[in-house]
Amino acid sequence: MKICLVHNSYEQRGGEDVVFEQEMANLKRHGHEVIAYHRSNTEIKSHSPLAQISLAKNSVWSGDSRKEFSDLLDKQAPDLVHVHNTFFMISPSIYSACRERGIPVVQTLHNFRLICPAHTLYRQGSICEECLNGSLWNSVRHGCYRESRVMTATLATILSWHRLMHTWDNSIDCYIALTEFSREKFIAAGFHPDKIVVKPNFVDQDPGPKTKTGDFALYVGRLTPEKGLETLLAAWQHFPAQWQLQVIGSGPERPGLESRIRRQNLVNINFRGSLSRPETIALMKEARFLVVPSLWYEGFPMVIAEAMACGTPVICSELGAMEEIVGHRRTGLHFTAGDAEDLGQKAAWAWIHPEDMTEMGRAARFEYERRYTAEKNYAALMKIYRRVLNGQAPNPRPAGNTSQLPALAAR
Repeated sequence: MKICLVHNSYEQRGGEDVVFEQEMANLKRHGHEVIAYHRSNTEIKSHSPLAQISLAKNSVWSGDSRKEFSDLLDKQAPDLVHVHNTFFMISPSIYSACRERGIPVVQTLHNFRLICPAHTLYRQGSICEECLNGSLWNSVRHGCYRESRVMTATLATILSWHRLMHTWDNSIDCYIALTEFSREKFIAAGFHPDKIVVKPNFVDQDPGPKTKTGDFALYVGRLTPEKGLETLLAAWQHFPAQWQLQVIGSGPERPGLESRIRRQNLVNINFRGSLSRPETIALMKEARFLVVPSLWYEGFPMVIAEAMACGTPVICSELGAMEEIVGHRRTGLHFTAGDAEDLGQKAAWAWIHPEDMTEMGRAARFEYERRYTAEKNYAALMKIYRRVLNGQAPNPRPAGNTSQLPALAAR
């Protein structure tokens, strides 16, 4: 099978880039011919001020990207196109090039970008679904994307225009949601349920189960407000010095968080900065447990799947994808998002019940082997591709169920 993978990277590398690269490598290992069409938002920096002003128009419909991609399709003639992200440089203009040539399109829904300009369904410290249930222009009023009304208006314009043109309805044959929770959110926003299948992310290289447990807990991720680091530090400040927390990652919140640690003399919290993946996995295999205190729904946190692969249990917010992926008292523990006292109680229980947490770690490893290996993911992806290529509904309804949702309306 010849597959064209499409991805537009953001300025800061993230989980979407990892998934794009891993799925490409996985397909190639199984003998498929893979063509990559890749651009990056770092290109914006090289634009002149005048060119940057025209970015809004090009983000709605990039004629340059469409021509370049059309030439690629004509030259390579792929059987199928799988899109991961088009914002900003590629733009949704490429979908029509596929439709003109009768090439089916699969789109992975890594986040909530198609229903929320901020892509998180999160605003000012709490969940926000105003754009899901109402007008996209609510986001402009709040300046949801990077706290900029101008940049948010650009994204709202892109989404509004393509909703009006029915791009999401007519040009994409199948959507891949990463969790059932995400799928339900898109259905609530008006996407047709028959077009959305669930396929989680996966861990490309099996790290193997842990063989020893150290005396520390672990956080891995960006240091940004929606990740809930304030909640984590507030919970940990009451713990004894020997209950160590290692924090891996970087981001704009780091200076303020480290300043707080110094002021409060929290000797049990250690910021390690950004580490390589092998270094991170090595720590994950020793950690007593991983903490994921996010305040937003999350898409599919790769760190949770990686922890499961290591046989490390997870304490996470009882929210969105996290609640779905981590089984409470089976592969980890849930706590109320943003509630430092609840997190503290769950983390303290985990610390003084190592046997129970070890058993949860074994269950987490079993869950990885059942759902999140490269082989399991490849089989699931091939099933999706084959149904789309055969012109079948990717997520068919049971016989006799003929109910339908209306097409996605402009909001």
